[in-house]
Amino acid sequence: MKDYFKKLNSLIAILLIALSLTFVGCSDDDDDNGPTKTEAELLLEYLETTGGDFINTQAPTIINAIDVYNKNLATPDKIKIIDVRAKADYDNGHIKNAVNVLIPNLYDYFKTNATNLATYEDVVLVCYTGQSAAYSASLLRLLGYSNVKSMKFGMSAWHDDFANTYKNTIANGNSRATQFVQTETPKPTTKNPLPTLSTGKKTGKEILEERVKYLFGKGWASGLGVDATGISHTDVFNNLNNLFIINYWPAAHYLDPGHIPGAMQYTPKESLKSTKDLLTLPTNKQIVVYCYTGQTSAYVIAFLRVLGYDAKSLLFGTSGMIYDKVKEKGLTAFDPTRDIINKDYEKP
Repeated sequence: MKDYFKKLNSLIAILLIALSLTFVGCSDDDDDNGPTKTEAELLLEYLETTGGDFINTQAPTIINAIDVYNKNLATPDKIKIIDVRAKADYDNGHIKNAVNVLIPNLYDYFKTNATNLATYEDVVLVCYTGQSAAYSASLLRLLGYSNVKSMKFGMSAWHDDFANTYKNTIANGNSRATQFVQTETPKPTTKNPLPTLSTGKKTGKEILEERVKYLFGKGWASGLGVDATGISHTDVFNNLNNLFIINYWPAAHYLDPGHIPGAMQYTPKESLKSTKDLLTLPTNKQIVVYCYTGQTSAYVIAFLRVLGYDAKSLLFGTSGMIYDKVKEKGLTAFDPTRDIINKDYEKP
């Protein structure tokens, strides 16, 4: 009888061990956290939660030139002005107290001076027309530098001496007035996977650091500066069938004053959430985002490029295509008589 119970106990022990191994095996196959997430999924999850979902909550963070002037005059210890233009242009005239830091050097500059920069209420990036500064400010905001802003219309708004590019743009700003349409192009309903990222990092925060570092450095230089992020309306209209064009406006403006043929309406601070329409974006087409002046769209494409999308901002937005219609509707546009503040500037 004793032998019988010994054998029975041994059999039970073997069964228990087998069962435990089975459960361990099942646990390995069905991880509590679900399938392994891709780098882009980890990054997006981080941006939308811990990162504060900047693009859908605060962007764009733009400050008017007159407010920069007043604050720089009254409380210069509370504002830091960073001029991102080429050194020759900076030397030709810049805002008092502004320091010159080229865009490829911004990542390292902020990392090195993070403690000091955090003491300012506003860290303002200034470029030529507001678009490159907006793109750069967006990348820095995504990294968590919560006091960074871009100056509206850049140095074009500071003094007439720097406004020729913008004034020439709006002087020819009605060339697409007869080509805008009111016919709606619906957004896709199919959800796509996110782009493939390969930074080798394991957390959303680490992946974000690598992506922003790349976009400020090699990602900017490889595209020869603004060409990496901007596209002209001529290039867009010459390639309408091969681009995924986003009209980043409220729905009402999409129909009046109209939109680029084939453009799809994505609502600011709403559509680019993962729970809304972000995943309708393609990974096999270049995405072009446009707004009224090219500044908000620059903020948006910085976010999209961080995620790995091939995205560009339409330079000057509709101010370079249907300028009179934009002004007629009371929408944002560069108005030299209103927006150029003609304040003094310095030279070395």
